[in-house]
Amino acid sequence: MSKRMITVIPGDGIGPSIIDAAIKILDKAGCDFEYEFTDAGLTALEKHGELLPQRTLDMIEKNKITLKGPLTTPVGEGFTSINVTLRKKFCLYANIRPVVSFKGTQARYENIDIITVRENTEGMYSGLGQTLSEDGSTAEATSIITRKGAEQITTFAYELARKENRKKVTIVHKANIMKSTSGLFLKVAREVSLRYPDITTEEMIVDATCMKLVMNPEIFDVIVTTNLFGDILSDLCAGLVGGLGMAPGANIGKDAAIFEAVHGSAPDIAGKNLANPTSVILASIQMLEYLGMADKAENIRAAVSAVIAEGDRTTRDLGGTHGTTDFTQAVIDRL
Repeated sequence: MSKRMITVIPGDGIGPSIIDAAIKILDKAGCDFEYEFTDAGLTALEKHGELLPQRTLDMIEKNKITLKGPLTTPVGEGFTSINVTLRKKFCLYANIRPVVSFKGTQARYENIDIITVRENTEGMYSGLGQTLSEDGSTAEATSIITRKGAEQITTFAYELARKENRKKVTIVHKANIMKSTSGLFLKVAREVSLRYPDITTEEMIVDATCMKLVMNPEIFDVIVTTNLFGDILSDLCAGLVGGLGMAPGANIGKDAAIFEAVHGSAPDIAGKNLANPTSVILASIQMLEYLGMADKAENIRAAVSAVIAEGDRTTRDLGGTHGTTDFTQAVIDRL
């Protein structure tokens, strides 16, 4: 039986070091993958003259499963976001961003367990209708929500809630103001919710959601929302558990999936053995769960939890004094 092939994009800045940490942990856990490495982002631009080489796209399509470090898209130079391009290219319509409290972090809360399910291809991030008037005084962008897209993502959220034995789904919207786009999303989400009488459904306007996440985050279980709102809310949720270094992300489509660290490439600490690799390790756990390897996923999660709880060789953002390699070894020692 051939080994499962995983496409690996180390990425930019701290990406190669944290991806290396995740791979060492996967190997130690006995996952027995083979890896094909490829480039994207600034690294690819420097090597190949383009941010997203065709070789990388071909490899993602061939292997179906990708583990990705953070990528840098040059700002203000006419480049389209690489992450947005990948999501649209491979129809990765669902962005899954779980946040869970880990004992031993510097987080303000201790009992957070929230999954944000974000529509990943429509809305304000679709890139449609972006214009700037000749005199530079007026800018426009088009937000498009389709019934198909809304039904697809809300169905995904309810199916995930049922699979994970979750009790409630909160539909987040702004239909009181954005009556056409957010209104359609809410209407379709209500229709989908009727198919899941076993799950409590709650509707909440996005600004109220932000307030309640800060004041009383324990009331949330699964959040489903549109692209822009999901991007903002998932980062807010990451802040509840210690920051983006503790938050993984999965981009799921019908034929492909990309698992990633959701934080930036942090070029200021690249090559200094300082980065916390937890985000991409947690993303690799999402990957294992997606592949039906729940036992190995749980073993890695338990090892990471123990390292952080005991403060054993933790990185500076976790209150320790150690670096990427020491933290990685601490997890490996527990496996």
